[in-house]
Amino acid sequence: MNVSQQPDSSSDPRRQFALEIVRRLRQEGFQALWAGGCVRDQLLNLTPKDYDVATDAIPEQVRRMFGRRRTLAIGQAFGVIVVLGPKSAGQVEVATFRQDAAYSDGRHPDHVTFSSAPEDAQRRDFTINGLFYDPLAERVIDYVGGQQDLQRRLIRAIGDPAHRFAEDKLRMLRAVRFATVFDFQIEAGTLAAIRRSADELTVVSAERIAAELRRILSHARRRTGMQLLDQCRLLTKIFPELQPAVQAPPNDPLAIAWHQTLTILDRLEEPSPATAMAAVLRSLADDREGGLQTIHRVCRRLRLSNEEIAEIDFLVRHESMVRTARQQPWPRLQRLLIQPLSGPLLDYARAVAEVVDGTTDNVRFCREKRALPHQQWNPPPLITGQDLHAIGLPPGPIYRLILERVRDAQLENRIATRDQALELARQFRSSQSTKE
Repeated sequence: MNVSQQPDSSSDPRRQFALEIVRRLRQEGFQALWAGGCVRDQLLNLTPKDYDVATDAIPEQVRRMFGRRRTLAIGQAFGVIVVLGPKSAGQVEVATFRQDAAYSDGRHPDHVTFSSAPEDAQRRDFTINGLFYDPLAERVIDYVGGQQDLQRRLIRAIGDPAHRFAEDKLRMLRAVRFATVFDFQIEAGTLAAIRRSADELTVVSAERIAAELRRILSHARRRTGMQLLDQCRLLTKIFPELQPAVQAPPNDPLAIAWHQTLTILDRLEEPSPATAMAAVLRSLADDREGGLQTIHRVCRRLRLSNEEIAEIDFLVRHESMVRTARQQPWPRLQRLLIQPLSGPLLDYARAVAEVVDGTTDNVRFCREKRALPHQQWNPPPLITGQDLHAIGLPPGPIYRLILERVRDAQLENRIATRDQALELARQFRSSQSTKE
C-alpha cells in the first residue's frame, strides 16, 4: 500500500497545515509524524477528515513553538496540544509520544509517561490505527502490522485484546464501527475478547455509546453493523428491550419481526441517525402508547437529544398513517404532510412498507400530493383567531375546535371563501351553544 495512491489532495488546506506543523517541528530538531486515522484513511484511498501529529516535543515546547494564542492546552495532561490553523485548515492535535498507565475509569489513563514512537504505537487500540507517516519523506512507519491488516481487511487489537478493552470499554464498539464502515472482518482473537468483555460495556457513558451508534446507523452498511453488534454480544447490552426478539428461535414471530427490522434498516436511503434508530426501535411500539413509552425510555437512557427523541417519536407514531394514506380523511393526512419531518417520515414509511406491506402505493400517493402546487394541497387558512374575535366570539378552547372544523371544510373543498368560513364558524358556535 502506498499513500501516493490516494487522489491528489495537495490543495487540501487541512493537509497543508498538518504538513507545515511537521515541517516546523523538524526544523526545531524534534521528531514529528502524522499518526492514526489520517494515515489509515490515506492508505485506503480516503480523504482524511482531520490530521493528527505525533512528536517527541513535550506539550510546553509545542506551545512555545506555535504560540499560546494559536494553541489550546485542552489535553495537556495526556500530552495533547491543539494547534489552531487558518479558518480553512481547522485545527490539528499535536500529541507527545507516550505510554499510558492503568485506566482506572475505563476511559482515561491514570497518568502518562512520554516515550518514543514505537512505544506510542503499542498503546493504541487497533493495528490499522497504530500507523505513522512521514509526510516529508512520504514513508509509512509501521510498528504493529497495520499495513498487513489493512490489506487483509482485518480489525485487530494491538497486543493483548483483553487488555486493550479493559483499558477502554468503548473500544469494543469502535471495533464494530470500523468493521462496518470499512467492510472489514474483526480478527478472531479480537472478536473473542469482545464477546468475553461485552458485559463491561455498561460502564461506558451513554453519550459515548450513542455517539458510536450514530456513526454505525448513519452508514450504508448499518444492517451489517447491527448484526456485528449482535455477533459481539453488544446489541442486547445497549438495547436489553430487544433481547426477546434477537434471541428468539428462527420461526418465532419475534425473530421474524427482528429480521424485518434489519431489512428495513437496509432499505433506508441516507437516513439521519434518528431515523435509523426509529427503525431499530420500531418493533417495541407494537402496543402503541405503552410501546412509545418504552421507546422514550430507551432514548433517554442513551441521552439522545430532544430533537432526536422528537424525530423518533414522530416517525414511529405516524408511520402507519402514511402506509394507510388513502384510507385516511384528507384533512388529517394533509396536516401530517405539512409537518417539517414529513420528508423523513415518507422515506421511513417507504422502507417499512416495502418490507411489511410489499407495496409502497400509499407512500407514492403521499408523495404525489406533496408534489402538487402548494396552493392546491396546502392553501392558506381562510380565517384565523383574530377573525373569530372580530365577529364577537369570546376567546377560549372553542377557537381551536372552530378553526379545525373550518380548516377541514376548506381542505375538503366544501368552502372556498372567507365569508363561507365565517358563516361556518357562526353555525358551529351556535350548535355548541345549543348543546351547552
